[in-house]
Amino acid sequence: MTKETELKVKESSLSISELISHFREKCKICGHHRIMHNDLGACEGVMNRPCNSGCDSFDPE
Repeated sequence: MTKETELKVKESSLSISELISHFREKCKICGHHRIMHNDLGACEGVMNRPCNSGCDSFDPE
């Protein structure tokens, strides 16, 4: 984690466990975890393979 990112986490009211829980949620469309979705909501897949589900936004289960 970069110093800048670490500072943002420390300044927020979120704990590390809350962040982990957030990123562990799965997408209803493709089934991949939220962490595999980029900042635009598109799934980048897993294990260096692109996701071909057509997922263009994150919709948690």
